[in-house]
Amino acid sequence: MIVLRVNDIEKTFAGNPVLRGVSLEVAAGGITAILGPSGCGKTTLLRLVAGFLRPDGGSIEIDGQLVSGPSRQVPPEERRLGYLAQEGALFPHLTVAQNIAFGLPRRARRDTGRLAELLELVSLDSSLVARYPHELSGGQQQRVALARTLAPQPRLVLLDEPFSALDASLRAETRALVAAALSATGVTTLLVTHDQEEALSFADQIAIMRSGVLAQVGDPRQVYDDPVDLPTAEFIGDTCMLPAIVRGDIAHCVLGELPVRHSSAGGRFDGPAILMLRPEQLLIRPMSTTSVDSTTGGVAAAVGSVEYFGHDCIVTAELPPDALTPPITLPCRLLAGEQLKPGDTVTILVNGSALAFPEPWPAGAPAGTPEQVGQ
Repeated sequence: MIVLRVNDIEKTFAGNPVLRGVSLEVAAGGITAILGPSGCGKTTLLRLVAGFLRPDGGSIEIDGQLVSGPSRQVPPEERRLGYLAQEGALFPHLTVAQNIAFGLPRRARRDTGRLAELLELVSLDSSLVARYPHELSGGQQQRVALARTLAPQPRLVLLDEPFSALDASLRAETRALVAAALSATGVTTLLVTHDQEEALSFADQIAIMRSGVLAQVGDPRQVYDDPVDLPTAEFIGDTCMLPAIVRGDIAHCVLGELPVRHSSAGGRFDGPAILMLRPEQLLIRPMSTTSVDSTTGGVAAAVGSVEYFGHDCIVTAELPPDALTPPITLPCRLLAGEQLKPGDTVTILVNGSALAFPEPWPAGAPAGTPEQVGQ
């Protein structure tokens, strides 16, 4: 069952198109993330769904009911939506219990049983009910705001970058808790975010928005492993891009002959291509311990730099130039326990297949036959 259906939405501000023909469906109980950079139109779309703005064209349906269209605009308070903003927007003069109860119908605000259920749902201790927002941590404030949002049992919850004001460790913890609470209630959710990690870990459907249009809609694994184009690939995660020549299911490039997947958007093709690899697919091994078990490729390179992040590190591998190929620097993601330092001589191995796009080669990229490119 589809709870939210956005049909061919258009929105313009001061003559500038912000949304252009946006269509999206969100299934009952699902979490969809609208992911895109600042200014792409994602918050405008959320505000249109909420009823804060009226579309210039197209329509919006919630539970099969038309709420926005050419001849109808249902006000926000009649849409039965929950809205959770970046800062939570708690009432500073109300206690935790009063903030949560504010989201309930007036006759139910004295129902202590319902308050206890909501506190348990968002993992808040009952000892906090008499505190005021300024006496809570940022994560606790967001949980109170979530409880208030869920209190009236909305049919759709809208999340407007609700974790962006939290520090990194608290953001991950709060995100997991909110996801669990939403799953427990089975409420349908629409999240707006610019954080790729947040979208990939939180949602079961991701809609990539770019310049007012939806570039791709799919599950997290699909948009990460099979992006529709190069800009989408670069936005959804770190990438390694290489010029190549594709023949069938094999690409010839500076890393040797690699198996390729053809983009579902572009289809199969032969000829000049751009290959996309993720940094975690590039395996670096010191020359003395190189193994090619279950891998393809294998070329010599030098370590340029090592960025340490605790749980892993990014090592840049520099391939020397030759007569046909300019210098290439590739980022490789490794477990932090692997000890490498700048200047080490290593071998790069490729794990898995590359995604091939029939794109023009960048200026300065090598040309020639497959045999030449693979040298």
